[in-house]
Amino acid sequence: MRVSRIIAACGLVAALGGCNAASDVVLAPTQTQTAALPSAYSIDKMVGQWGVASYRDDKDRPRTEAMARTHCRNPYVITKGPSDGVMMHVADDPKVYELTFKGAPNGKVYLGYNAPPGDPQDREVVSFSDNNVVLRFVDPEINTRYGTYVYVRCTQRT
Repeated sequence: MRVSRIIAACGLVAALGGCNAASDVVLAPTQTQTAALPSAYSIDKMVGQWGVASYRDDKDRPRTEAMARTHCRNPYVITKGPSDGVMMHVADDPKVYELTFKGAPNGKVYLGYNAPPGDPQDREVVSFSDNNVVLRFVDPEINTRYGTYVYVRCTQRT
């Protein structure tokens, strides 16, 4: 009986020692995370009042831009965030969050959380000027539901 307890105790010590040793092992990440590159666009140019509309078919973009202009009667207001981003809504959430521009190695620019560029929660910048911004959701399911957003500045910058 005493011998079996000693064997059990040795087994327990060996197992615990193995657990401790296993915690020192560094595992390689299974997915390479791409760090964001500097963006070609200034986050300050997103701050302001915008008329917003969306389209699902590229042929509807000019009509949608005109519709967005009419929404300046009740503009969507984008403010500066506390950490050098902008405060905007994200898909399926009524709260505003801080988002920022992120450059990607493929030359695309995304607007989203502090995550690698091209994250499913991001929006890809389709076009960008002082007075007109077009953003498409990266996640195909979200893009199908909400479409591609057109932001038209309510007070034109010169």
